[in-house]
Amino acid sequence: MPQPTHDDSPAPTLAEVARRAGVSTATASRVLNRSARVSTEVAARVERAARELAYVRRRAARTRETGVVAIVVFADPLQYHADAFPVRLLAGLRRCVPGAERELAVFTVPRRSRRPPLVRYLCGGHVDGVLLVGPWGDTGLTRLLHAARVPVVSLGRPPEPGAVAFVDADNLVGARNAVRRLCASGRRSVATIAGPPDTAAGADRLAGYHQAMAATAAAARPAVAYGDFSSASGEHAMQRLLDQRPELNAVFAASDQMAAGALRTLRRHGLRVPEDVALIGFDDAPVAARCRPGLTTVRQPVEELGSRAMELLLRNPERGESVVLPTHLVVRASG
Repeated sequence: MPQPTHDDSPAPTLAEVARRAGVSTATASRVLNRSARVSTEVAARVERAARELAYVRRRAARTRETGVVAIVVFADPLQYHADAFPVRLLAGLRRCVPGAERELAVFTVPRRSRRPPLVRYLCGGHVDGVLLVGPWGDTGLTRLLHAARVPVVSLGRPPEPGAVAFVDADNLVGARNAVRRLCASGRRSVATIAGPPDTAAGADRLAGYHQAMAATAAAARPAVAYGDFSSASGEHAMQRLLDQRPELNAVFAASDQMAAGALRTLRRHGLRVPEDVALIGFDDAPVAARCRPGLTTVRQPVEELGSRAMELLLRNPERGESVVLPTHLVVRASG
């Protein structure tokens, strides 16, 4: 795989890491190579300095590819295995890696987690590229990957513009169209169950809701409750919305799982969908078709997101490159 040429600045050296950490070069080397015991406090200083400087141990240029691409999913492992999204995503990724030509190594990591052993593995010449999935937080990891000349792509808009190449669905427009449909049907009290605001998908879908609400002739007052994209969080958020605004008659949920949870709460209150409360979700996950009534939802092309992300990764993209795929409304009975 060709080497990127995005950054011509001199790579940080081990001596610079040692100076920043206030230790000798030999001590810094022992910490980063795990070759001898040092105190926890010294190890933490050295690792922090290495992160801040985006230092990685230089390795000789590979004479051949490893045949492995790492998929790093920032999610609780239990939630990862309960969600249909990763399965559909891997199906799309697999389209671009036929047969035994390339293996996919999947790592699940809790959000905001720092895993030095995983970082050393990813930067240590063991993979041909890294695909980041989910809210991966600050750009420390991507800086290290770029410094180690490991191609990296984010599935989802990165937290800082230009930090890394990415592939995403048009979450803002999809959400805006869903809420416009609810408003156009004559509903005048339209609430949303938003995803985590510190995620790109959560923020963009909430922005789409606010744009549609601002454009409606009724100038309705927004009502927002937050969830974490899970069914249980949608159930609790729906209860909060009913407590705040008993007269609401439409809800846009930022994921189908949250919409399914909202549906259970509405039923407990004796409210009919869509007669009393119209409901629209997002994703077109399998649960949307299983709901009764069937869930109107915004379809994001998950399998295509996976295949386009892999295509981008394998050609070693520039940091600012992006692919944004359109979404469309799938109309069923709920709204």
